[in-house]
Amino acid sequence: MTMKYGDKIIYMEGVIVEIHDGCVGIDLKGRLGYLKIPMRMLITDYPLVVGQEVGWNMSFVEQLGPDANEKYVSNLQTYQRRQEEMKSHKKNDEV
Repeated sequence: MTMKYGDKIIYMEGVIVEIHDGCVGIDLKGRLGYLKIPMRMLITDYPLVVGQEVGWNMSFVEQLGPDANEKYVSNLQTYQRRQEEMKSHKKNDEV
């Protein structure tokens, strides 16, 4: 699907607040939120340390249409149902 609006590139900055095996958590400067990205998307020449600053170019997110992708909705519902089942099994095992 084609986007209706032109691309407006915005330079963003943040601070690394979490480092995991497969991802990095970043607090966006300006109290704009939190972003978690896979390690493969991070370009670095240095070992990662909590507190390091990062920068990237970003654009606005555009909704592509009025309809929900039913496959994704179904997968999300299945995931949430399994999480609830695991929580209830864990509670039953503890009692």
